[in-house]
Amino acid sequence: MPSTRRRPESRATKTVDIPAGLHATLVLVRHGESTYIAEGRFQGRHDPPLSPLGRRQAELVAARLAQRDAQTPLPIPAGAPLEIWHSPLSRAAATAQSIAAAQPEPVALHSSRGLIEIAQGDWEGQLSAVVRERWADELAAWRRSPATHHAPGGEPISEAARRVAATLDQILAVLATVSSDRGDILSRSFVPGYSIAAAIGQPSDPWAVLVAHDGIFRLTLLTLLGLPLERFWSFPFNLCAITVVAVHEGVAALRAHNLSEHLAPIADEARAAEARGDRRGAL
Repeated sequence: MPSTRRRPESRATKTVDIPAGLHATLVLVRHGESTYIAEGRFQGRHDPPLSPLGRRQAELVAARLAQRDAQTPLPIPAGAPLEIWHSPLSRAAATAQSIAAAQPEPVALHSSRGLIEIAQGDWEGQLSAVVRERWADELAAWRRSPATHHAPGGEPISEAARRVAATLDQILAVLATVSSDRGDILSRSFVPGYSIAAAIGQPSDPWAVLVAHDGIFRLTLLTLLGLPLERFWSFPFNLCAITVVAVHEGVAALRAHNLSEHLAPIADEARAAEARGDRRGAL
């Protein structure tokens, strides 16, 4: 079956309308492991729940965000997130709920269809080994040229990028409502390590958490950083890892990517279970 091709003009990312004067931070957290991931299946729009390991991952990333200065401080403003936006799929919604529950004060949760995973068409629910055998040519084309190929019956990333950009516009507009009166650009440093705003006693910038999927977050970074869709495979997102993007005066900057040291207890628990002879694992 020949792979589906897109016209070359579909390769450009949709620009995001970053409000003038906005100073804010977006924290991107991919969901925890699902039962499909544990089984080695393609997911897309299918809605498997978190696995036991996935629930543990969600607990650990929630604790890290709630106690972000307990280890190496995360490059995230002080205080609770303004809101938590998440994909409506249960693996993302459950992870978002864990993050909200761990915060010291109530945080609004917003389910957004714009953050739902890229549809994978005929591949959804299939084992990876089956896809590699039955759709070898289509899969190779998708891996090689994601801007012009996609899964049979699936969603082109150009279409997914448009809805991601529209959702980012909404989120940034909400952050802008509380950002405009929090100091001018001269009180902020674009170089990590300088805490100018804190030193002069200015209030913290607002921040929001986004909980979604690998494909959606790849497009999120390409959109915010103004990179072409051909770079889709450049930014992988690990399960329940933390990525931080700061936005200042129309410029988005990647402050941290794929931080995952908070997941280390999982390996310790697995080793302890093996030492006890518990072959089912620590979870």
